[in-house]
Amino acid sequence: MPSAPPLVAMNAMDEEALILVKAVPRPSRRHGETVCCAGVTLNREWRRLYPIRFRQLRERQFERWQWLRYGWRPPTADRRRESRHVFEDTLRPGARMTERERAEFLEPLVVGSVREAAARSESLALIRPLDSRFRYKPKPAERIAAERRAYETVAAQGSFFDRELAALEPSPFEFRLSFRDADGWHHHSCADWETTATYWKQSRSSGSAGALAHLERMYNEVYPAKGLAVVLGNMAKRPRTWLLLAVMRLDRPTGARLFP
Repeated sequence: MPSAPPLVAMNAMDEEALILVKAVPRPSRRHGETVCCAGVTLNREWRRLYPIRFRQLRERQFERWQWLRYGWRPPTADRRRESRHVFEDTLRPGARMTERERAEFLEPLVVGSVREAAARSESLALIRPLDSRFRYKPKPAERIAAERRAYETVAAQGSFFDRELAALEPSPFEFRLSFRDADGWHHHSCADWETTATYWKQSRSSGSAGALAHLERMYNEVYPAKGLAVVLGNMAKRPRTWLLLAVMRLDRPTGARLFP
């Protein structure tokens, strides 16, 4: 059974980050259903935040492009310098960054490839692809069934302190993005929760085919024309393995300075 939300430590440190990453929820034996989140501080330093049981947060839920203040301590098993063990009860969502501010604020963080980020001892990377292609393929029935069972298991194992949640329904499609950066072409499965959430939202009004057409138009036409960016992060136990965590529209800078 997942443990109860941790009490805030007396020596918890306080920090704020602009949220860029909310990955697809994953079942966890220790914490239940958790979401990998990451963002950038005002000083443009990467932060990886966990464990975040996002659907249990109620009024403290937050979105991409929103500032989030939190209390934290260094994690015990994760030595990546960007990682923070956050205390659930301290999460305080703040203001949203406007579209006009985003490009200039984040442009200094853009790297040419994950190899460049790794050379700087960073475990998160923001990249503007030189070229990209979004695709999807149906998941095998057995994979969908296994994912559904995993979500149902964690939904049934909530602690006394948790509110009861319906089990998540896995996406019937695997979303993929191929992109070219300074090191060539890369092919990734997309773990961005916003992509999956957009699929489900659009399918309610346009059906599955309409939802897929919307995603193709958004990622293959609209975003590349305005400015497409991706966030990748490596794995704590396999630091040479990088995962695609977020796909976002990040308009190219216009030249007007808003941040130092």
